[in-house]
Amino acid sequence: MDARDCAAAWWEMVARNLRSIPRSCSTLGRKIAALYNSFTSKPLKEHIFPPLMNMLIFFNFFKAPFLVDLKRPELKIAHTVNFYIRVEPGVILGIWHTVPSCRGEDAKGKDRCWYEAALHDGNPIIVYLHGSAEHRVAPHRLKLVKVLSDGGFHVLSVDYRGFGDSTGKPTEEGLTADAICVYEWTKARSGTTPVCLWGHSLGTGVATNAAKVLEEKGFPVDAIILEAPFTNIWVATINYPLLKIYRKLPGFLRMLMDALRKDKIVFPNDENVKSLSSPLLIIHGEDDNTVPLEFGKKLYEIAHNAYRNKERVKMVIFPPGFQHNLLCKSPMLLKTVRDFLSKQWA
Repeated sequence: MDARDCAAAWWEMVARNLRSIPRSCSTLGRKIAALYNSFTSKPLKEHIFPPLMNMLIFFNFFKAPFLVDLKRPELKIAHTVNFYIRVEPGVILGIWHTVPSCRGEDAKGKDRCWYEAALHDGNPIIVYLHGSAEHRVAPHRLKLVKVLSDGGFHVLSVDYRGFGDSTGKPTEEGLTADAICVYEWTKARSGTTPVCLWGHSLGTGVATNAAKVLEEKGFPVDAIILEAPFTNIWVATINYPLLKIYRKLPGFLRMLMDALRKDKIVFPNDENVKSLSSPLLIIHGEDDNTVPLEFGKKLYEIAHNAYRNKERVKMVIFPPGFQHNLLCKSPMLLKTVRDFLSKQWA
């Protein structure tokens, strides 16, 4: 091929590329137009508000305490091991297992297998489902675990998907699946040792969601403890201190409800308890300003009316001084829990 042929071939290639530009531009233009139409077909609030509400409900991006090695629980609490459970592809949960203090000496130097085997030693087990924000090493959560451990309980402190070092993104359906997975994993290893789901704040919604699913499967949970519960996330959210000041803005409540509905966030404790038969203990602080006591009382009333066996439902109100997160500091907490469970599991 001489120089003239090479030049002709080159110009032919350029011509083909130039002819393709309009088609490429047209395709790109259609894609841009589709994205634009998709965005402008809905109000700006629909693009912003649902994700914002998701962040406010779960608050999982706030991973305090910071600079904590979640793989080394011994730096924060004694006779505890860290391990992980795979719930589904892409979702692995970080969990701390703290054995009862009475087994602290036995636990020294032991690996995960020893801890797992210890679950059927006869000491009752609590699967702890925490509230929004932070992770399993939050100070008030550690304090509760220590109190329960000293009281003779195994405690499994669970970080839901997207919390702590657990993978995945939080959704109501996802958190419910996490709780069910951990409960079933624990029951499979506990023998005849009873297992209690303990939910705090947001975790109460996770606990009753999980308990309802297990009840429907024919395997009611051994017991449920709800600490500072709400009736449903809608009521809890519109009464949340940070949002109260916006309630009188035109259209705010409707926008809020639409956002929660769009994200499928309900956590209907009030509906769930109507379907349960498990022993249910509700504990609430009198001076809780985050989830006011009236919600706990209302939930107890609904549960008590729905349960056939009224003795399976109990509520204990704690005096002022402990607010939303610090019932763990009450000297009556451990006795309240032990008395209730021992009676139910007798």
